[in-house]
Amino acid sequence: MTTRDPTIEDLLARLVSYDTTSRNSNLPLIDWVEQWLSDYGVHGERVYDESGQKANFFATIGPAGVPGYVLSGHTDTVPVDGQDWHTNPYEMVRKEGRLYGRGTVDMKGFLACCLSRVPDMVRADLKAPIHLAFSYDEEVGCQGVPRLLQVLRDRPVKPRACFVGEPSSMEVVVAHKAKQSYRADFTGLACHSSQAPHGVNAISYAARLVQHLDALAQKLAEGPSGELYDVPVSTAHVGVMRGGAALNIVPERCTVDFEFRVLPSEDIDAIAAEVADYLATLDAEMKARYEECGVKLSQLSAFPGLDTSPEAEVVRLACELANAPDYRKVAYGTEAGLFSQTLGVPTVVLGPGSIDQAHKPNEFVAVDQLERCGQFLDRLLVHCSR
Repeated sequence: MTTRDPTIEDLLARLVSYDTTSRNSNLPLIDWVEQWLSDYGVHGERVYDESGQKANFFATIGPAGVPGYVLSGHTDTVPVDGQDWHTNPYEMVRKEGRLYGRGTVDMKGFLACCLSRVPDMVRADLKAPIHLAFSYDEEVGCQGVPRLLQVLRDRPVKPRACFVGEPSSMEVVVAHKAKQSYRADFTGLACHSSQAPHGVNAISYAARLVQHLDALAQKLAEGPSGELYDVPVSTAHVGVMRGGAALNIVPERCTVDFEFRVLPSEDIDAIAAEVADYLATLDAEMKARYEECGVKLSQLSAFPGLDTSPEAEVVRLACELANAPDYRKVAYGTEAGLFSQTLGVPTVVLGPGSIDQAHKPNEFVAVDQLERCGQFLDRLLVHCSR
C-alpha cells in the first residue's frame, strides 16, 4: 500500500496549528518542517537569533555548486489579540472555497505550497537546485532574514533568482516601497493641572511632532509619483500615541510611533533625518524649560525597497511560470528588497492570496489561489529539470 503525499491543505492545516505570532518562538514549527523534510531525505540548516529561541531555516534540493532558485517565506504571523474571530484562528477551517485561519494568506499558504512539491522535487532530475528559505520576525520589521542572508552572502555560488511568496494574488510584483519606523519618547515635567504653566506637557510636545508628520505626509503626497503602485506616493504615518495619567496631571510621558513608506526613487534616509532635526529642536526647547526634559528617538525597524527592472530575466520567467501577463508594484513591504540588495539576487514577489485579507480577523486564502501557486511551482520544477 502506497502512502499518498500530503496535499497543500494538509500541510497548511499543520502550519496554521502552530501559534507563531512574532512574540513567540517559531522553533516548534521549524522542528516539524525539518523532520518532515528529513523523511524525504532533505536536510537543511538553521540560523538562530541571539536568544536561540527563533531560527531561519534553509534547505537545498538538487545539485550543489550550481545557481538555483530561492522560494522564500516567513514563518511568523501577526497577533489575533482583540480581533473578532468566528473560528479558532489556529485550527484551519474550509468553507465555500476558502481556508480560514491565522497565517493562511500571510504567508503559510505559500510555505504549504512549497512543502507540497518537495516529494516531486526530490524525485525529479534537477539540473538547477531549488532552495527553501523560511525566516522569522518578518512581521516586526524583517528582523530575522538578515542573519540568514549574512551567511548566504559568503558562499561562492549565489542563487540565480528569488521568489518571495507574499500574497500578490499570483501576480508578479517587481517593486515595493522602503520602510523605516521610529519611536519618539517625550519626557516632560508633571505637576497639578491647576499649575500647568509650571510643568512641561509631554503630550503637547508630542502633538507638535504629529502635526509635523502630518505636514510631511501632505508634502510627500504632492511629491513624486510612481507608476503602477497601488499607493503611488511616499507616505508618513502616525500609528500609536500614548501618554498621560489623569486629566488633572500635566503629563510627564508620551510616546509616538511613526513610519515612512517611501518609493525606491526617493531618499528615505533624508526624510528620516529631517524629522530627527525637528525633534532635536523640540528637545532643546524642552530642556531649556527644565534640563531633565526632552525627547529620545529610536528606530524600531527598517528594510529597503524592491526595484527590480521589468526587463530582468526573473520577471520574464516569473510571468511565464505564473501564467501572469503583466507585473505590478505595491505599497506593502517584504523581505524581497533584502534578498535583492544584500545578496544581489534578482528578486520578485509572487504568492497566493490577496494582501487585503492579511492581518485581519477571519483571515483566509482562496483554494484556487493555492492551486495556482502549485501550478507555478510545477512549472518551476520543469524549468529546473531542463
